[in-house]
Amino acid sequence: MSEARADIGLIGLGTMGQNLVLNMADHGYHVAVYNRTTSVTDEFIAANPDTPGGLTACRTLGEFVAALRPPRIAVLLVPAGKAVDAVTGQLIDAGVARDDLIVDAGNSLWTDTIRREREYADRLKFFGSGVSGGSEGARFGPSLMAGGDAKSWQRLKPIWEAIAAKINAKTGRPIEGAAPGKPVKGGQACAAHIGPDGAGHYVKMVHNGIEYADMQLIGEAYWLLSTLLELEPPAIGDIFARWNKGDLDSYLVEITADILHQKDPGKRGRFLVDSILDAAGQKGTGKWTSVNALDMGVAAPTMTEAVFARIISAIKDERVAAAKKLKGPAALSKRTLGPREELVDAIRQALYCSKICAYAQGFQLMREAQKEYHWTLDFATIARIWRGGCIIRARFLQRIAAAYEEQSDLPNLLLDGAFRRQINAGQEAWRRVVSLAALAGVPCPAFMSALAYYDSYRSSRLPANLLQAQRDYFGSHTYERIDQPRGAFFHLDWSHPDRPENRA
Repeated sequence: MSEARADIGLIGLGTMGQNLVLNMADHGYHVAVYNRTTSVTDEFIAANPDTPGGLTACRTLGEFVAALRPPRIAVLLVPAGKAVDAVTGQLIDAGVARDDLIVDAGNSLWTDTIRREREYADRLKFFGSGVSGGSEGARFGPSLMAGGDAKSWQRLKPIWEAIAAKINAKTGRPIEGAAPGKPVKGGQACAAHIGPDGAGHYVKMVHNGIEYADMQLIGEAYWLLSTLLELEPPAIGDIFARWNKGDLDSYLVEITADILHQKDPGKRGRFLVDSILDAAGQKGTGKWTSVNALDMGVAAPTMTEAVFARIISAIKDERVAAAKKLKGPAALSKRTLGPREELVDAIRQALYCSKICAYAQGFQLMREAQKEYHWTLDFATIARIWRGGCIIRARFLQRIAAAYEEQSDLPNLLLDGAFRRQINAGQEAWRRVVSLAALAGVPCPAFMSALAYYDSYRSSRLPANLLQAQRDYFGSHTYERIDQPRGAFFHLDWSHPDRPENRA
């Protein structure tokens, strides 16, 4: 039986799990590890013999529990769903105690985390934490969104803050330079207690919904540069690299520039992006965000269009067949497109304005969720911990944090003075890009939905009055009147509209 000397344990030695273990060990924590396939454990230990904190290999869950110093902390990085409940049940059988903390660091559905915290309350402390940053983030500093009871957070906090990405407090920029055995020291940690039960996993889900939108918007900008201006990948990569030095500075724009410069190793003179099949995959968190937005009645069209864009991309064979039968418009003339550099800059502005709308939708969703689930979310803190480590890390998250610091109850990011000025300055270019895309038959659902969201939100009157009349006509669903107080509902007998009882 292993000696109880480990500070923390981790179950699930996939790429993310292995890197998170090494990150913790680099910060001086002794980590017990367990994987269902023991050969994976053996190979991992053999490949990392000299970690600063030390590793303990466990071949059974009984050994794993015995290796942890009580009260124990164990992190689960197993597939979301049934596997989390299965492993938690096995840990109970293996001897975890009521004061032991089990941290689900996978992409679990937040309602499952709420249920598990309640269901396991008499046998252990169940805690959910979103982890963002991919495998590199797990190794050198992720963004960590913790959700659970406050006392459990105090136990986990020193470890989570140690291993998280770090931000320069003055500039808001990520502190780079972490290397194996040499973690970054100082700076603000991109880790925070988001709230009780499923709050951490919920915010991680919204992060992923924004990520879907961000990636789709970048993809549409790339496609417009490719189709309208007929630019080759490296030229587009140069444009993205230039954009990354300004307001669009972000991890996703940075890696896009790198991707577009990558040559295809198997094809001389060809760039890899041109050899990759245009059929996108997804793991479900983007869909969860869209479904939740519909359930709560929150407009999140740009995130939802990003999900739909992946879905329609996946029917590649059907699209190829349709392309032979369905015709689009003629190519636009150079005169219509205008000067190249002007159009390039217009696409940049369209991307930035659309990005603001996507983030606004994500924060609107969290704003409504805190009412639904009785949380109190600190949006400035959420924006701050997204500045480093996570996939959507970007310069303008500093401005989002500042917006909520200035007004914690800000109804919508579009109403913040700085973002309002950005969109006022960029909307003419934004509208031109969307118009050109429509005229040229270039699908840009995220750009278009973001603009429609902006125009809908700024409109004091929408055609929903006719819609309500239609609903009352065929289904007696009632309507409100502009000359009566909100909350007073009326119904018209449409067959006999002149009857006295139908008068307001």
